[in-house]
Amino acid sequence: MTDESDLTGKILIAMPEMGDQRFQRSVVLICAHSEEGAMGIILNQPMRGMVFPKLLEMLGIEDSGGNADLPVRTGGPVEPVRGFVLHPHHEVDPEGSMDVGSGLALTTTRDILVDLAEGRGPAKAILALGYSGWGPGQLDDEIRANGWLIADMDPDYAFGEPDAAWMRALGSLGVDPLSLSGAAGRA
Repeated sequence: MTDESDLTGKILIAMPEMGDQRFQRSVVLICAHSEEGAMGIILNQPMRGMVFPKLLEMLGIEDSGGNADLPVRTGGPVEPVRGFVLHPHHEVDPEGSMDVGSGLALTTTRDILVDLAEGRGPAKAILALGYSGWGPGQLDDEIRANGWLIADMDPDYAFGEPDAAWMRALGSLGVDPLSLSGAAGRA
């Protein structure tokens, strides 16, 4: 693992020369990080062509119009049909939720989708389809290869304007994207 050890609750900010197009200008919340690997959710990639009411219809959940504008994001390339609801930790019963640090939780139960459809769910939430996964040591290698910057999580990266998240995350580190280089070096 990296010198930072457990990155759970931190974000990864994709470097401009990210080789994997699926992660271009991505901000990824690390939800779990251990010797066995890492799991994260991309926070700032809206899922093209998918809106919450359409998803509810596909799942056979009645839509009461409670959260018609709930953002649906591409959480990552792994299991793209699996859904995750990211929300403030205290707003949902911990049963079926996983604390992901930074005051946030992921919930994967059908019940939270029903609650959201009826307007009873968490006040702030995003739905992510799929997740980002790394095998043992893979994420650490990508960080050492200058693929990612690491920063603290700000809930606005998830619940704010997705197009602004990458620039805001870089700004939180005092980094100008024009000054970034994809080449690692030694002084």
